[in-house]
Amino acid sequence: MVTIYGSQRDHGRKEILQNEKDIHPEYRPVVFMDTTTGYKFLSGSTKRSSETVEFEGETYPLIRVEISSDSHPFYTGRQKFTQADGRVDRFNKKYGLK
Repeated sequence: MVTIYGSQRDHGRKEILQNEKDIHPEYRPVVFMDTTTGYKFLSGSTKRSSETVEFEGETYPLIRVEISSDSHPFYTGRQKFTQADGRVDRFNKKYGLK
């Protein structure tokens, strides 16, 4: 239950608002597993899964993902910055810096 006190707009009236029940999905801890590397991490989610996994001594629902920070090229340092390199080369060539 939330109590809202009046403002100038509603001329000082006090209203009590009730939150609707059973409209939000259940938020619970789940394990996400990167299918590329096998990396697992625990996080909260409302996503449902029929698979479970043992993680740090507890059983959690398992959500499989294709890319995580463990396999994404930006986070692993395997990403190539060819577009940026081309811009730098054009700048240096234009202004004769190299």
